[in-house]
Amino acid sequence: MKKKWIALCLAAVLAVGMMGCQPQNNEQANGQTPQTEQKQESTWIIHNTDGTMTVTDSTGREVVLPEKLTQIAPSGTSAQMVLYTLVPDYLVGWGKTPSKAQQKYISEKYYNLPEFGQFYGKNASLNLEALIAAKPQVIIDMGDMKKGHKEDMDSIQEQTGIPTIFIEANLDNFAEAYRKLGELFGMQKEAEQLAAYIDETVQTAQETAAKIPQDQRVSVMFGTGETGLDVNAKGSIHSAVIELIGADNAIEVDEVSNKGGGNTISMETVMVAQPDVIVFSAGAPYDTAAADENWSSVKAIQEDKYYEIPSEPYNWLTEPPSVNRIIGVRWLGNLLYPERYPYDMIKETKDFYELFWHYTLTDEEAKQLLARSTFKGQ
Repeated sequence: MKKKWIALCLAAVLAVGMMGCQPQNNEQANGQTPQTEQKQESTWIIHNTDGTMTVTDSTGREVVLPEKLTQIAPSGTSAQMVLYTLVPDYLVGWGKTPSKAQQKYISEKYYNLPEFGQFYGKNASLNLEALIAAKPQVIIDMGDMKKGHKEDMDSIQEQTGIPTIFIEANLDNFAEAYRKLGELFGMQKEAEQLAAYIDETVQTAQETAAKIPQDQRVSVMFGTGETGLDVNAKGSIHSAVIELIGADNAIEVDEVSNKGGGNTISMETVMVAQPDVIVFSAGAPYDTAAADENWSSVKAIQEDKYYEIPSEPYNWLTEPPSVNRIIGVRWLGNLLYPERYPYDMIKETKDFYELFWHYTLTDEEAKQLLARSTFKGQ
C-alpha cells in the first residue's frame, strides 16, 4: 500500500509539471479567460418551433408573429415611409395615400393600395373594414416614443385583432430601427445598406457640430403654416435636425409642442429673436415675406437668408419626422455651414432618392428640389 501511495503521488506531481509546460495564449498569459466565438443572437426576436416568432417591441410588449412576414400595414405616414424604403412589396395599404405630387416618387403599382387612416390619437380615423379586408399579418408603428405608447399599441391590437408592434425610430437610433426591420423580414443585407448611410450621416453631423464654437453657431427659425408663425421651437422633435447639425433654434417657448404645427408665436417674438436664418415649410410665406411689412423688418428676410425646405415626396425636416430627416441633415448642414459640410447637394440628393425612394433623379430634378434653398436665385 505504501508503494502504491508513493506511485500515486509521483504521478500527480508529474501531471502538474506537464500542465505547467503547456503553451498559453496571450489571453491566458494575461490572466484573461479566452472567449469562444459565438453566433450573435437577436436581442428582440425569439424564433419558436411552431413557425412563429416572439418579438419584444420598443415598448417592451411581447407579440407573437408569423415567422415569414409578407403582408404589413403601417400605422401611419411615418411608418409607411420607412417600410416603403425597405419592403414596398409587403405593404397592403397606406396610413395616408400619397398625393399626386408625392406619387411622382412612388412606383405606380402602389397607387391604388387602400387607405387605412390614422390608427390612434385624438384625430384617429381608422377604416377598420379596409384594414381587415387587406389581411395584414402585422401592424407596424414607427417614430418617436411617446407617453402612453404601450397602451396605444395594446389598444390597436385589441381593436383590430391584428398583432401590432412599435419600433422606435428617431435620429439617434434610426439606423438600429432599420437593422431591426432587416432582421424581422430576413432582409439584413438590404437593411444594412440603409442603416450604414444613416450612421454615416448622423455621426458626421455629431462630430462636426461638436467642433462648432458657440459664438459661430447660426440661429435658425423653423416657420410653418400660412402665416409662418406656427414654429417648431427648441426641444421639439420636429426641429431636431437644427440642433444635430450644430445650429441653434432661435425660438424658445415655455412649453414645447411636439404636435404637427408646433407652437404659434407672434411677430413680436420673431423681432426679438432676430434669427440669422429662417427656414419655411411649403405653404408658409416664403414667396411673400420680402414684400410683407412685418416680415420685411426681420434681419434674415432683409439679408435674403430665408429658404423653403424641400418637401417632395415629404418635408426634409419633419411632416412627419421620419426617414426624410436623414437627407435633411446633409441639406441643412450644407446650407448653413457649407465649409463644414462640403456636400455636392445634387449628388447627395440623387443618391438618397435612389437608395431610399428607389427613384432615379436627373440632375435637373435634383436642382429643382433645391431651387428655393441651396440654389436660391440661380
